[in-house]
Amino acid sequence: MSLACSRSLFFTLFIAGALVLGVSYYLEYAVGLKPCGLCLLQRFCLALLMGVCLIAAVHGPGRLGSFLYWLLGLACSLAGTVTAWRQVLLQSDPARQLSTCVPDLTDLFASAPWSCVVRLMFKGTIDCGQIAWTLFDLSLPEWSLLFFMAMMIFGIFQLLRLVRNSLQRPLGGDSSHRALVGD
Repeated sequence: MSLACSRSLFFTLFIAGALVLGVSYYLEYAVGLKPCGLCLLQRFCLALLMGVCLIAAVHGPGRLGSFLYWLLGLACSLAGTVTAWRQVLLQSDPARQLSTCVPDLTDLFASAPWSCVVRLMFKGTIDCGQIAWTLFDLSLPEWSLLFFMAMMIFGIFQLLRLVRNSLQRPLGGDSSHRALVGD
């Protein structure tokens, strides 16, 4: 994979993530939808993915660097997929008993360790179980799940492509083709 190709792919993913994050902020501030804890976790995973993609686009890594950046992007996408999937599950089972009284997230982060706060967010609240907005009969967490799964599939494809290319070409500067006598 050439340097220009690697940079353009990472920058394209950064732009896609920025568009999705912009839509989420538009829905929050212009439409008036209030994000729940799982929505905020998904935004955090998206921001991490965007950060990895932007750094990779600016850095323009070689083969090993690209592999590490795609691996980091895959980890961010996997985390976003898990949080979106959890919220879709919470929305699909309305009979589930969700906690109604949860303190503000800023108070929680100030008083409890982050692992406890994340665990509490994954248990879900009434806000996480409600479907407040749909597009083409898909809720926001379902759209988020589709986006993160697409990013995961793209990251896995790029990782497999890098592995295949590295097995075909040697790591050193030597050519894998025989030199011609006239060269």
